Amino acid sequence: MKVGFVTLGCDKNTVDTERYLAQLADRGAEYTGDLAEAEVIVVNTCGFIDAAKKESLDAIVEAGRMKGEGRCQAVVAVGCMVQRHRDELVEALPEVDLFLGASEMDRLLPELEARGLIDDQPVIHPGVRLFTGDNPHIRYLKVSEGCDHGCAFCAIPLMRGKHRSFALEELVREAQLLEAQGAREMNLVAQDLAHYGRDRRDGFALPELLEALVRETSIPWLRMLYLYSSGITAKLLEVVAREPRILPYLDMPMQHASDAVLARMRRPERQRTIRDRVRTIREVVPDIAIRTTCIVGFPGETDEDFTQLMEFLEEIQFERVGAFTYSPQEGTRAALMDDDVPESLKRERLERLMDLQRQITAERYERFVGRTAPAMIDRVVDGEAQARTVWQADDVDGVTFIDGAESLAPGTIVDAVIEGVEDDVDFRASLLRVVDRVGAAGAPRRRVLPVMSTTIGSFGR
Repeated sequence: MKVGFVTLGCDKNTVDTERYLAQLADRGAEYTGDLAEAEVIVVNTCGFIDAAKKESLDAIVEAGRMKGEGRCQAVVAVGCMVQRHRDELVEALPEVDLFLGASEMDRLLPELEARGLIDDQPVIHPGVRLFTGDNPHIRYLKVSEGCDHGCAFCAIPLMRGKHRSFALEELVREAQLLEAQGAREMNLVAQDLAHYGRDRRDGFALPELLEALVRETSIPWLRMLYLYSSGITAKLLEVVAREPRILPYLDMPMQHASDAVLARMRRPERQRTIRDRVRTIREVVPDIAIRTTCIVGFPGETDEDFTQLMEFLEEIQFERVGAFTYSPQEGTRAALMDDDVPESLKRERLERLMDLQRQITAERYERFVGRTAPAMIDRVVDGEAQARTVWQADDVDGVTFIDGAESLAPGTIVDAVIEGVEDDVDFRASLLRVVDRVGAAGAPRRRVLPVMSTTIGSFGR
């Protein structure tokens, strides 16, 4: 059986898809990147905001069309949107053969087996995850599932459940396996990385996990994505400042800067605490890049609230900001509020915010011009090497174009001289020297830790 996947939403969904594929391959399935060749199409959905839901629905409808016209025998919809809206989806999409929510991922194999689409006995296991993307040197390590925060606008706890941290030794082993598959940059992801370990009560928190990954792997770059500022501790910052393989980069969602809006959002931070935390971070880790996220048009957001947000962004000077307009999500506290900001005003505010942030990003990036910075080669396109510095996360923070690096393999780390900023978000640079080639001899070899329990390969993750 050939199986094709459509993966939507966040990097945590990417991890889930990789685990699905590994288990399907273990039962004799063959992955294909060409959906027209697939006998089973699995759509891993996102239900975070309305735009993500529409994208998921479009993908499911397209898969259903391919089932009616091509080789596809079954369409499976899984993930967050299914978890929240199964009944409506079942009624609206009869062409879908199987719906599985985020909490039911273990049922995929037995359901496909019952339909005679996969073998009933495992073959040679290919590993806990099977990569299908374009850049195997960039991998994601999901360190926990679910969320305990009660943000008024967010349905993630309703889709993913309460926060559950995974055992440190299992995460280290998974990282070692990903390193063996070619990982050169490991991005740690969770709904809130800073909450890692609080529920396990085994003495291991995020600083200990980072130290273990540095000690037990040779992966050159370790990057942290998605940390609430309230959980960024002095110990965590000390580890980041001390360990050069932990990149000077934090993705710290703020969502707003008006205390009145933050209170209605049920966020744990306020403007003063965010300001103080950013000041501390930059004092302890000089030249760190901080990315944040903002929502505009939340219920009750006044012109004054939005002005406070814009003034705060000008004051703090985040390196990058991701922003989106508010849309009510069923089952959340905010959905009970009057959605009183007109859509046209939401879009206008979003455009104003992004225009401002493009200027801020360009100004922040200008301070690096003339300096030498580490960069990792991602690809060569039309004879031009595209890379990223330590201040640029994959897919969200622009690229660095490096002259003279066209012959280097993806995953190679170089020192590059930053020569300019292009389109406000990209760097133009020239190659100075190669620091670490892919597969370089003499890299320290690490033992792979034994499996401590069965959860590393399970879809309860």
